[in-house]
Amino acid sequence: MNRRVKFACLLLLAIGLVFSPNADAQKKSATSSKQKPAAKIDDAALKNADARTGEWITHGRNYAETRFSPLKQISNANVKDLGLAWTFDTQTDRGLEATPIIVDGVMYTTGSWSIVFAIDARTGKQLWKWDPKVPHAAGAKACCDVVNRGVAVYKGRVYVGTLDGRLAALDAATGAPLWQVVTVDQTKPYTITAAPRVVKGKVLIGNGGGEYGMRGYFSAYDAVTGKMAWRFYTVPGDPNEVVPAAMKPAMEKAAKTWSGEWWKVGGGGTVWDSMAYDPELDLLYVGVGNGSPWNQHVRSPGGGDNLYLSSILAVRPDTGALVWHYQTTPGDTWDFTATQHIVLADLTINGRQRKVLMQAPKNGFFYVLDRATGELISAEAYVTVTWAKGVDKKTGRPIEAPGVRFKDGPAIIQPGPLGGHNWQPMSFNPQTGLVYIPAQETIFGYTQQKNFKFDKNGKWNTGVDFALVKDPPTALPTGHLLAWDPVAQKERWRVPYIVMWNGGTLTTAGNLVFQGTADGRFVAYSADKGTKLWEVTVGTGVIASPVTYEIDGTQYVSIMVGWGGAFALTGGSLGLPTTPGRLLTFALNGKQQLPIIAAKPPAAPTAIELKASAEVIGKGGDLFARSCAVCHGIAALGGGGVLPDLRYSSPATFNSYQKIVLNGSLASEGMPGFKQTLTAEDVDAIRAYVVNRRNELAVKK
Repeated sequence: MNRRVKFACLLLLAIGLVFSPNADAQKKSATSSKQKPAAKIDDAALKNADARTGEWITHGRNYAETRFSPLKQISNANVKDLGLAWTFDTQTDRGLEATPIIVDGVMYTTGSWSIVFAIDARTGKQLWKWDPKVPHAAGAKACCDVVNRGVAVYKGRVYVGTLDGRLAALDAATGAPLWQVVTVDQTKPYTITAAPRVVKGKVLIGNGGGEYGMRGYFSAYDAVTGKMAWRFYTVPGDPNEVVPAAMKPAMEKAAKTWSGEWWKVGGGGTVWDSMAYDPELDLLYVGVGNGSPWNQHVRSPGGGDNLYLSSILAVRPDTGALVWHYQTTPGDTWDFTATQHIVLADLTINGRQRKVLMQAPKNGFFYVLDRATGELISAEAYVTVTWAKGVDKKTGRPIEAPGVRFKDGPAIIQPGPLGGHNWQPMSFNPQTGLVYIPAQETIFGYTQQKNFKFDKNGKWNTGVDFALVKDPPTALPTGHLLAWDPVAQKERWRVPYIVMWNGGTLTTAGNLVFQGTADGRFVAYSADKGTKLWEVTVGTGVIASPVTYEIDGTQYVSIMVGWGGAFALTGGSLGLPTTPGRLLTFALNGKQQLPIIAAKPPAAPTAIELKASAEVIGKGGDLFARSCAVCHGIAALGGGGVLPDLRYSSPATFNSYQKIVLNGSLASEGMPGFKQTLTAEDVDAIRAYVVNRRNELAVKK
């Protein structure tokens, strides 16, 4: 294996890189006609979500996003008796990341392509389905698969963000759309994959697109009418733009920390996931993403902190006015987002009870902040960190190691762009005092991209060249379920993973932690010691987070099962079968059997005649890395079993590359044309590269 391919193989494990609606016929009311489903989920209910012990009414179970359930019918003593109660087939075959919501005996969840389902939480019977009919060509604008992380419910409505940038309100009883608003410029590569949140009658939603050169923001919409109440831009725009009065102080402060003409390349800072809310302080906490381009030297040539990239923002939900911010990675140049799960808790620290905010962002440090003021209380590395020596307790800034900004040469650092922790939610158990983190040990080599030119037509704009590291790392990334003590800032126990990139966590009063794994298992551990107590094979990889609820005296545990997402698309197949996504629900003494489909390895491809020169093949490899690897895998090693492995394409497909890649003949199937960014000569070079990779495989076989 040559050096470039060897490095690509290492990278695929270290970084997951890429690239009028209607209700269905089944519109049955989930409850009696006397009570509209989810009608009682109002501001008071959301504020006191913990009191509704048998339900799961908001994304993180409560505004604090703890993902802790007080239910304990299922406990460390009897979890071994857990069995399958029912299943639901989503009929979608891409990644499933949703956290289901359970209200009034109804489960609301989403599949890939932003499709919404209402399901009887007792039986798994579909009550209704709403398909937003997202154009499949929009998948090319999604950095990390066509996933969706779930819905919000409020006053008889179900809210969902769609991949193509809409926010929709649906009738909770029927799934009929009540209103829809477009929250982004749909001519640009914006996407929505996050679950909305509802705070004080407003629906909050952000978006993704930072890798493509988009400017980040999050917005608040009236829950009844869909009218936008306010919008907060996370990075400053063109200095000549008019800024609303409420946002002006924040934008003026931010602009002083940028240089050059950053607004012409987007800036980044997309808010693509985490939010939390403290009703007592009336503060909404929002995690902000990476810079665009990643490379600060081309984004903001004069340096600077580049506010509010990689920051936690505390804003007033009524107006969007900024109260405080804390920046985890000033002047981010490594894709170190702070969009990872935010958890609120009250902890006793040094004999004093503190209202804290906790986050384990990509950069590898676990932060504990005073959530009233943003003051840093503590920060320690929860995974291996080489880019910084620690966090200065006085300034709150990381102490960077020399040479990590890769201006004058390559820098190989830990964590890599996939982070020490990614989007998969962590959970906090107040009984054990521990946070349970899907932690990752990743490594990556950063190198300046020569002659960087911003591409506004849907290409990744990182400013980093992934192929030019002279001496690639030899360590492979790993991962583990990490039990972290946020007071002592120490690890209490860990369970190693077989494969990196696993599901989020759920913890319960039954002294349990639940988690799905990339290698196709659903596992329960004791929350205090990490002892494995129960395990079931689910047949395909799991990246979503479990939930638990209780109906008629029976406690259930549910999880969405469907392999996909960023790492899957670029990391190659794990050898698991590609099966339709499922929702699996377990209960004590459940008796159902889950059919497991065995993976069938593809037949060895035959070699195809290739007359291209080494120079053309090399050019094709560079083009593939920048235009194709985001969906079809680094070094053309396949789309993780999610999308086709191009090396196994039919001869007819190879003969149709111009029609497919250039002209978009398969756009309706999610493969758009690249006429705006590639030439016919480019496509021929890409074809030559993929054929060469196929032939290497054929020889190997």
